[in-house]
Amino acid sequence: MQMERIKASGTEPFDQTYSLGYEVNHKEWSPFERVNRLRKVFLDRPYEIDVERLRLVTESYRKNETLPQKLQCAYAFENVLLHSTLHIYEDDLILGEIAAPAKASPIYPEFSVNWIIDEILNSPFEERAHDQFYIRNDEERKEIVELCKYWQGRTIEDKVNKRLEEEQTKGSQLGKKIFQTNLYHYAGAGHLAIDYAKLMAVGYDGLIDIAAKKYENLDKKDPEYGEKRDFYKAMIIMHEAAKKYIARYGSLAVEMAATESRQKRKEELLQMAENCKAIAGGAPKTFWQALQLFNFATTLIQIESNGHSISYGRMDQWLYPYYESDMENHRISKEFALELIEVQYVKMNNPTKLKDKGTVLVRNGRGFGGESLTIGGVDRSGKDATNDLTMLMLEGSAHTRMMNPWVCVRMHEHTPYELKVKTVECIRAGYGHPKIFNDAPSIKAMMSKGMTLEEARDYAVIGCVELSLPGKEYGWHDAAYVNTPKMMEMVVNGGRCLDCGPHCARWERCGKIGEKLGPDTGSLLTYESFDEVLSSVDHQFDYWCDQMCSSLNIIDYTHRALKPVPYVSAFFEDCLESGKDLTEGGAKYNGIGPQASGMATCADSLSSIKQLVFDEKRFTGEELLNAIKDNWVGHEILYATVNSSKVHHYGNDDDYADDLFKYMFECYCRTIRGRKTPRGGEYSPGVYSVNANVAMGLNTNASLDGRKAFEPISDNMGPVHTDGGSHDINGPTAIVNSLAKVDHSLATNGTLMNLRFPQEAVAGIEGRDTLISFIEEYIAKEAMHVQFNIMSAETMKAAQKNPKDYKDMLVRVAGYSAYFVELGEPLQKDLIQRTELRF
Repeated sequence: MQMERIKASGTEPFDQTYSLGYEVNHKEWSPFERVNRLRKVFLDRPYEIDVERLRLVTESYRKNETLPQKLQCAYAFENVLLHSTLHIYEDDLILGEIAAPAKASPIYPEFSVNWIIDEILNSPFEERAHDQFYIRNDEERKEIVELCKYWQGRTIEDKVNKRLEEEQTKGSQLGKKIFQTNLYHYAGAGHLAIDYAKLMAVGYDGLIDIAAKKYENLDKKDPEYGEKRDFYKAMIIMHEAAKKYIARYGSLAVEMAATESRQKRKEELLQMAENCKAIAGGAPKTFWQALQLFNFATTLIQIESNGHSISYGRMDQWLYPYYESDMENHRISKEFALELIEVQYVKMNNPTKLKDKGTVLVRNGRGFGGESLTIGGVDRSGKDATNDLTMLMLEGSAHTRMMNPWVCVRMHEHTPYELKVKTVECIRAGYGHPKIFNDAPSIKAMMSKGMTLEEARDYAVIGCVELSLPGKEYGWHDAAYVNTPKMMEMVVNGGRCLDCGPHCARWERCGKIGEKLGPDTGSLLTYESFDEVLSSVDHQFDYWCDQMCSSLNIIDYTHRALKPVPYVSAFFEDCLESGKDLTEGGAKYNGIGPQASGMATCADSLSSIKQLVFDEKRFTGEELLNAIKDNWVGHEILYATVNSSKVHHYGNDDDYADDLFKYMFECYCRTIRGRKTPRGGEYSPGVYSVNANVAMGLNTNASLDGRKAFEPISDNMGPVHTDGGSHDINGPTAIVNSLAKVDHSLATNGTLMNLRFPQEAVAGIEGRDTLISFIEEYIAKEAMHVQFNIMSAETMKAAQKNPKDYKDMLVRVAGYSAYFVELGEPLQKDLIQRTELRF
């Protein structure tokens, strides 16, 4: 074990202390001046909207309207790569953007355009309260509108909306927002990681050669001959275009080197040109070339389709052979390897995605979101996989402290002590990275999706907390959000929302005034036992999950018809072998992963009903129902009661309430699991909300956990905290004990747990070691995931008052970190109100 520890080292001592929380007027964190300059340039650069992709894609689709859809996609992709403007920036060591300047968002009209036209004309992007985007001039503004008009009626959104029934829409984001299918309804399907190891081994030429041979051997007796032919042709067109795109960057680097007067920069440009030449078709030979191929391959996936969470897999594993070879042959120093990693980390923040005003209401960010980078864990044989890159990638995270990448550390019972310390030192620095995943329940969850033990051990994190198998799983993770407290309104109010009536703003979507939104499964006026309440929960969940999943199936089929993805499909071995696009079920594993939000709100609501109405009989069901219909006004005693320790609450190691949380958790998981997807797989339930609990709360009436209308619902797997107070009062150990009473592996699409400690709670060696012990206990109890905010409420309030002094202060929001001063006020408030824990 000691030898393994010595091998896995970075450039700094494993117990290097970086800082304790955010420091105002801090010094630069990186030891590399280049990285500090790149970081400053990024922070100072404005966010823009770039018209070039929209222009080139539209030009190609107009020209090729009669071609099969896969070929329309291929030629549009090719047109972008051959004609988009390229940029090489000062201090760059890694080349390649997303066919747009750094921090400029392309437009993806294939998915949805109505909101773009509307906001340009009526709600300008640059006038938003936050998450502003700037269009360069009025000519481009007009051009965007005109080009988008071509796409009206042709997009994913348009086609999906025409196919959805009233039963499906009335509970969706188009109606009461009981569930929301926003992501793939309006944008590209992402949430995947490719087989980077395979790409590195064979390069683009190797993949093209495989496709060409498969194409030549197609059998016209095969009823799928036409589809497979189009797939292979499209894939070859796109990968040949990728080669030419990389070569264009190499030529530009040579041109710039010819006029560069600084010898060092000239040499860097020429080396980058040589790297491009090597990997334009062939496999990389060095660490630098492997990183360069990684960046091109990944950004090209984002160019093809604007899906969120194009993640990086187990980067410390697939990249390690190139690092090891370079070190053994003295081609690289450990310090330069770290500098390359840090340059890449900063560059990972350049891809920018335009989002609608509703999405960013509480601030969902301007990045693509979800670019997780997984390190640590066990290998396919079950042995610890920690290596030098594991430690270097954590050092790079501590030195750059940016939103991306979302570093994920896999831990298990034999994780080396040094990695635990390094991880906790990064956490104590207070910038929200890394997040921690527990191998035991995660591997169990992967196996329950049908994977072998060896495959399951190779899982990576996709997006916020979703588990996936790189190059083999197309899981449609993060496919929809379920507002379970909104479902509970149906449970307590006879299938109606609490606001159903003449004042309901969406009654047209819900049916006529007074009609039920969902099935009448009883109400607090009619239940005679608590078992009847739980039975109603089951029925409402089943009904609304039917509506949601049938809607997602329509969206899935629409992506297959309109936006196949041959470029990225080639990085999935089963797609390349079968000739089936990812959208056609070409991957080995094909799931859909919607997630439930607000579980603790539901559990504490059920606890109030069970305790106060049926066990103690202190209040009637009618009194509880009237209290939330009146938003607690006139019911102050009841309001104070449900927000006090007199009522059992989840998160306090109290079986009374924890059993109800477990019931809700298992109810959702069993309602979702086993449903079939259009691509031949099964649905995969997740239990998390990311930051959507705030936006969901803005659309949710008062609830019996003590929430008032429009307050956030409970976040992720965490306990309730309302304006009336936090419901967890027994400290972090009690929270973990409550959390561990559920089998996390049932949520095969992931769970998420946020915890917040003030800086002083983890200060010094004692504080560090206490946090390590806490994490070890968390792992031992087989909870799946945990992430930390090391930040006091006072620090966040100071940032609200003086945002200029806290411009680059990152906070852990949920599955991601974000700059606190850029968050919407409702989300800032939610972060401040989260329980501040102490050991």
